[in-house]
Amino acid sequence: MDVLKIATAGSVDDGKSTLIGRLLYDTKSLTSDKLEAIQNKSKQLGYDYLDFSLATDGLIAEREQGITIDVAHIYFSTQNKSYIIADTPGHVEYTRNMVTGASTSQAAIILIDARKGVIEQTNRHFFINNLLRIKNVVVAINKMDLVNYSEEVYEGIKAQFEVLMAKRDYKEQNITFIPISALKGDNVVHKSENTIWYTGNTILEHFESLDQAAVLNTGTPRFPVQYVIRPKTEEFHDFRAYAGKVYGGELKVGDAVVVLPSLTKSKIKDILFYDQKLEKAERRSSVAITLEDDVNISRGDMIVLENDLPQIDKDFTATISWLDQEPLQTGNKYVLQHGVHKVLAKVEAVAHKIHPDYSGVETGISTLKMNDIAEVSFKVNKPIFFDAFKKHRINGSFILIDSNSNHTVGAGFIQ
Repeated sequence: MDVLKIATAGSVDDGKSTLIGRLLYDTKSLTSDKLEAIQNKSKQLGYDYLDFSLATDGLIAEREQGITIDVAHIYFSTQNKSYIIADTPGHVEYTRNMVTGASTSQAAIILIDARKGVIEQTNRHFFINNLLRIKNVVVAINKMDLVNYSEEVYEGIKAQFEVLMAKRDYKEQNITFIPISALKGDNVVHKSENTIWYTGNTILEHFESLDQAAVLNTGTPRFPVQYVIRPKTEEFHDFRAYAGKVYGGELKVGDAVVVLPSLTKSKIKDILFYDQKLEKAERRSSVAITLEDDVNISRGDMIVLENDLPQIDKDFTATISWLDQEPLQTGNKYVLQHGVHKVLAKVEAVAHKIHPDYSGVETGISTLKMNDIAEVSFKVNKPIFFDAFKKHRINGSFILIDSNSNHTVGAGFIQ
């Protein structure tokens, strides 16, 4: 079954957790004890409705304040697909949570309160979706029940958001507008009789109709080697295969390839999946590859097509989302993990800090605080083989690790 990962974003009290709870309720994905707990708690709080946000807000502080703080991952399935929803906080002080929650998603939901329209937080949510190259975005205009399901209000907010869309640099992004009431269930799973002027899909119908092959950002095939398989048994005395996951494209038997960083050339002899031999390995499939030549390959090396090499360099610039309480300083050194490849990286300079509300940049910066996003140049002690993040989400991204604390302190997107 296909799996679709969805990131959600919304400002305080936009109804994001309620929307996810409604999706679970209307798809009958809530267990009977969970549903009973929601009913009892809603009654205890004096509500005359079911508070579906209780299905997702797991921290006591979240339930008490009615806000999302941590990233929660919610799982449910239909007959056609399995879904993983990253319920991410939308507050500016939790920008890092939103970045990490959305980093592996192929689709996103941005909630807008129909009473408020596009606000500063909306700009930030859309900016991060563009930064992370999320291809399919649903703009869910929520709480339509509080504006009498007004088509005029819906069209007004849609026009506001289209002004924001003109500022993006990811033009291939697909934007879909849906008027909903998460509390009442309008256009979430079932079509609403209150919005007869809206003829599009519900939120669930939209995600059900997405072609799984089309939701992933395409690129050229990259095969980082995770493990070298050497059984060293009598039956497989000279057997040598390279295990990993194919990203960005597909590899086929007979393809002329280059091994990085040695630049050794060879051809793919076999593609193996457990005890099966395949003619091709599709993107995002985990396989083992054998080559026609006996090549010296180890973990962290990369196999690519001969006619499409990535950039190989020790210097590069990246957009950094800073995740740690300890600030980034120019001159600091970190462990940079690019796929399975680890190198030592030095911060050469901070070009500028980016305001994620599309209000511009701030120059003269040498320090980044938690939740800051900036353009930073690095020098590494050994060359890495990378693509621009805009062209290849996997091979253009990395994390920074503090060698003293072993904390992941930054997420990077190579320019």
